Amino acid sequence: MKLPPLKTLPVFEAVARTLSFSAAAEELHVTQSAVSHRIRQLEDDLGESLFDRHGRRVALTEEGERYLEAIAPALAQIERASQQLRGQSDTRLRLAVPSSLAVRWLIPRLPHLQRRHPDLDLTLEMLADMPVMSERLADAFITIRYRQRGYVSTPLYVERLFAVCSRQYWMQMRESLEDAGLREKGSGRSIRPEWLSRFTLLSAASVFEKPGEDWRRWFQAAETEMPPTARVQQFSHMLLAQEAARHHQGIALSNDYMLDTASDPELVRLRTHEFRTGDEFHFACKQSRAKEPGILHLSRWLERQAEASGWR
Repeated sequence: MKLPPLKTLPVFEAVARTLSFSAAAEELHVTQSAVSHRIRQLEDDLGESLFDRHGRRVALTEEGERYLEAIAPALAQIERASQQLRGQSDTRLRLAVPSSLAVRWLIPRLPHLQRRHPDLDLTLEMLADMPVMSERLADAFITIRYRQRGYVSTPLYVERLFAVCSRQYWMQMRESLEDAGLREKGSGRSIRPEWLSRFTLLSAASVFEKPGEDWRRWFQAAETEMPPTARVQQFSHMLLAQEAARHHQGIALSNDYMLDTASDPELVRLRTHEFRTGDEFHFACKQSRAKEPGILHLSRWLERQAEASGWR
């Protein structure tokens, strides 16, 4: 077995993660010159340059990126196996979560997790998109792209969209519909989809990555077409469209984790149909790590929270 000098590998991982020789030296409690020596030793052994150095700036080369991707999980696994033999339980976890789900649903529930599992040291990594899962990014993920070799997943939520607006806007809608003879005064009946096209529709391009597509599919789910005369105001993200609805600017499409009418009385969920987007959110982790205590605690807690939210 031809291995590189093993003492160089933790140093390489620290520099690659921090992109700083001085930060790696401080973390490893050695001098910066010792770090530089170990990196040169590893590069000489491999016959490849692992870092581009420009003054104090450090960046991984393409070879360095590939090498880090290959060895980082192995180093982490060696560390965890050693801790288990020492009788230690490492419950530090990085959980990668879509930003809107984290802000609207997960973060308000974290105090309960901390009370339930005080030894669990959880760090949230916010995701703007859904990348390929890797231990370089996080130890576990809440993701819609959960089918990946070597990973296992647990379903949490099937996304559905429904119409919301502010209470003030709803009162204006109700008066307008009554004046047009479409709705009797004081009626609690459901709202017909075509009636909504009389008002401003707030569209979030992030849902289907196409302006107006969320509302087009909402009408399509009701077996009708969105009128070409519909007034559609565009936003890049559902969070922005929902905030515009909160400020009486029109009707937005929201989902179960973005809106909790019990804690958000300013917004009203309209009595009309909902539709499923096709996205399913799963908790996912490496199959080899699924039975680790910290990951098990987090997975089971998330399942219970999803059940309490009425998702499962």
